[in-house]
Amino acid sequence: MSAIITGEAVVLELRPASFAARSVGAIIDVLAVALLAVIAFLVLGAVPVLVDSAAARSITLLAAVGLLVVLPIAVETLTRGKSPGKLVMGLRIVRDDGGSIRFRQALVRGLVGFFEIYLTLGSVAFLASLFNDKSKCLGDMLAGTYAIRDRAPRTRPLPVSTAPHLQAWAALADIGRLPDSLARRISTFLRQGGQMAPASRTALGADLAAEAARFVAPRPAPGTPPEMFLAALISERRDREFRRLTLAQERTERLRRQVRRHGVGSP
Repeated sequence: MSAIITGEAVVLELRPASFAARSVGAIIDVLAVALLAVIAFLVLGAVPVLVDSAAARSITLLAAVGLLVVLPIAVETLTRGKSPGKLVMGLRIVRDDGGSIRFRQALVRGLVGFFEIYLTLGSVAFLASLFNDKSKCLGDMLAGTYAIRDRAPRTRPLPVSTAPHLQAWAALADIGRLPDSLARRISTFLRQGGQMAPASRTALGADLAAEAARFVAPRPAPGTPPEMFLAALISERRDREFRRLTLAQERTERLRRQVRRHGVGSP
């Protein structure tokens, strides 16, 4: 998982594409170009009959450059990082800061891609991606981009709630210092705990509860089952975040109504 911090200090988590997914996407792109090349060859077959041989060679060269360089650059620019192969595999090319690519990044990727995919038969792209933690090819390294998973499985909301006898404690507990990374681990445990062996589930739940207790004050009553404590912690954290976002949205709506009522240009 790749973490990006925006200018508003918001943490965005992007899933880098795997080496296998990028490889399959690249193969699909090459096959698509090959299909277009066959069609172009059939169309240009009548060119030598209409023009001289020198002009025919120039037209053929321009068609090859268009298919292998210009077309990939144009497609990635217009689709903000997509291509036929990436569309099929659910991938997208983004900048290292998580933003959409522009013509400059697409241009660098297209020019370098012609070398590392077609001139070297994909060997350079294969080696560069294989030994990179984000599966970056050489074009990505020079352009400052990488591929992410644009389609991810939709996850259902985590069905957790606070036990009745812990509601008074949860309403007063200070849980603001709980790290996001730990909260995600706890949520994953609560979501997948039913698939674990009982002994492993008990041990992991106890470890997570002990780790989370260091960031919570006051702690729940002694004897509280670890998994019950974790469920109450995540449930209260979710409810507080929802209330905070709701209040922020209400303040924004009130401000918008005041601006419309008084007019933006009023003295």
